[in-house]
Amino acid sequence: MILYVRFRRPPLREAGHDAGRKAGHGAGREAGREAGREAGGGVEAALPALLGLAEDISPVVQALPPDAALIDVRGAERYFGRDAAQLASLLRVRALAHCGMDCVIGAGLNPMLARMAAREATPGTTLVVADDEAAGFLADKPVAALDGVGAATARTLCAYGLDSIGRVAGAPLAVLQRIVGARAGRELWERAHGIDRTKVVPNAAARSIAAERSFARDELDPVQHRRALLSIAEELGLRMRGEGQVCRSLSLTVRYADRSTTTRARALREPTAHSMALTGVAYRIHESLGLQRARVRSLSLRAEDLTPVERAARQLTFDPADERARRIEAVADRARARFGPQAVLPGSLAA
Repeated sequence: MILYVRFRRPPLREAGHDAGRKAGHGAGREAGREAGREAGGGVEAALPALLGLAEDISPVVQALPPDAALIDVRGAERYFGRDAAQLASLLRVRALAHCGMDCVIGAGLNPMLARMAAREATPGTTLVVADDEAAGFLADKPVAALDGVGAATARTLCAYGLDSIGRVAGAPLAVLQRIVGARAGRELWERAHGIDRTKVVPNAAARSIAAERSFARDELDPVQHRRALLSIAEELGLRMRGEGQVCRSLSLTVRYADRSTTTRARALREPTAHSMALTGVAYRIHESLGLQRARVRSLSLRAEDLTPVERAARQLTFDPADERARRIEAVADRARARFGPQAVLPGSLAA
C-alpha cells in the first residue's frame, strides 16, 4: 500500500472563542483571526521533522512540499505486522505528539489512488481504497479527477460522452488513442482502470524551492505586483542555476489583506532555470487571476518538480535573442558569484 499524507495544523477555534468571552466580541474576532493565521502556517517549516517521523515507519518516503508526502509502506506492513490503516494511525498520533500537526491520509495500491483517496478523506481520518474497491471508487468520479487530465482534455472527452472515469474505463483503448493520441490514450486508459506506474522516490525533500516578497502596505498597483514577480523569478532562477537544477512547473500564491490566499500553478513548456522564461510564466499566471483592485499583501513563487539540469532536455532554437539572453544571464551569474547577488539587476529593479 501507498500512503498519501497531507499535514495540517489542527484548527484553534477555542483560542478565539475564549478570548471572545473574556474581552468582548471584537477581541474575540481578532484572536480568532490570529489563531487562523497560526493554524495555516508553519507546516512547511515542520516538514523535515514530519518526514523523519514517516521514515521511522518506512524508509521509502517522498517529500511533496510544502505540506505532503508519499510513503510506500509495503515493507513496513510485513515488518510491523500492521496494515496500512494501522500504520497511518500510528503516523498521525506521532505527528500530533511530536510536531502538533494533524493530517489527512489516503491509502491505495499506487500513488494516484492514494492521492485521490486523500482528497475525499476528512481531517483526522484515513480513507483506504483496497484492490477490489478501486473500480467502484473511480467509476462515478468526473474524468477531470484523474491525474494528467487537464481542463482541455476533459472538455474533449466530455464532447464524446466520456464524462466519468467509469465511462472512460469502458471505452476501447483504440478509441481513447484516436481522441487524445497514442501515448496519452494508453496512460488515460490505464489510470481509468486504477493503474499508475509512477514510483515513490525516496529522499526527494528538495523537489521545490520558493521565494516570497511582502509589500510594506497592501498593494493595489499591478505594476508593483509585476516588479515583485520579476524579483522573485530572478532569485529562483539564480538559485536553481547555482545548484544545477531546472524546474518543470511554477506556482504563484497571492496573499490578500484579509489573509486569504489564491494559488495557481502552470506547467512549463520545457524544464528550465532561465529567469526570463520563469518571469514570463509568472506574469501569465498573475494576469489569469484578474486581480482588479485587489489589495495584495505578498506574492510568492514556487519552482516545483526540480530535476538535475543534465537530465533535462532543452528544445533547440534558432532565435538569436534567446541565445543572447542566455549568454548575458551566464555572464551576470558569474558577476553575482564574485560581487554578490545585487551586483547585476534588471533595469526595472535597479530604478
